[in-house]
Amino acid sequence: MLESYSRGGLHYQQCYYGTSRLAFRGPEVPLEGDYVAVLGGNATFGKFVSQPYPELLDKVSGIRTVNLGCMHAGMTAFVDDPSLIDICSHARATIVQITGAHCLDNVFYSLHPRRNDRFIDATPRLRALYPDVDFTEFHFVRHMLSALYSTSPEAFVDVVDALKHEWVMRTRDLIRQIDGPVVLFWMADRGPDMPNAPIAEQLRYDDPLFVDREMIDAVRRDATDVVMAIASDTAQNEGLAGKIFSDFERPAAMRMPGPLWHAEAATALFDVVTDLVPERPKPRARKRAEGRAEDRPGGRPIRASRSARGQR
Repeated sequence: MLESYSRGGLHYQQCYYGTSRLAFRGPEVPLEGDYVAVLGGNATFGKFVSQPYPELLDKVSGIRTVNLGCMHAGMTAFVDDPSLIDICSHARATIVQITGAHCLDNVFYSLHPRRNDRFIDATPRLRALYPDVDFTEFHFVRHMLSALYSTSPEAFVDVVDALKHEWVMRTRDLIRQIDGPVVLFWMADRGPDMPNAPIAEQLRYDDPLFVDREMIDAVRRDATDVVMAIASDTAQNEGLAGKIFSDFERPAAMRMPGPLWHAEAATALFDVVTDLVPERPKPRARKRAEGRAEDRPGGRPIRASRSARGQR
């Protein structure tokens, strides 16, 4: 079990799939027959909620859904894991939660291969860009990036540009490795078009960090679909309601999606999943937020949940 730190927290059942060394949210789901795979990080894992959105999607769609959400994982953890690629390639469809651009190995620094929030080392290129920084002081990538920004905002522009470029390349690589439909899934409290907060604030809280519309547009033609689930005002303001946590975990629980947000995410994905597995019975689909694919440039719509309307 993934034990909570003190009495009162939610106990998560740990499970593994294939030969992957990543630990996923249980219970384990059989991989025989038809299923939908969901790759993602913290939000997909669903910390502090009893039913994360992959489980809710399974219930409302009637399609077996495998939660491959892993805490602190980004594209680095997924794209270099052949067992996960194989599991996704045998799925009827794969949903890929869009994770931050900072959680990637890149030309400036390397990360832990499974816990992509952990900083491992700076490359000679980053050391040359920041010669006065002692990189042995850092254990977490956001802490390291915050220090770099404080030291030189001008040099930090080069770091962000490299992270964005790497995100596009690695996301495209992940999509192309998976046989079958791949749906990119945006689950955030902001839209990709909305003005970003000051950089110092972004580095503390924003997720997916540094990802914007231009980056999504660069990879969307490789994906089958893109779905947006921007949290409604009510979901953003639910605070600790419905979350299960220990006293020690209270600050972290405040920042994580709650039950309503997960319900909105499952609702946003319902139409695209039932479209991709058409032989399963489904209720009458809701009207698309942005019209049919053939009516849009490029032929693929970016779908939005009800909570995303008016915030794009």
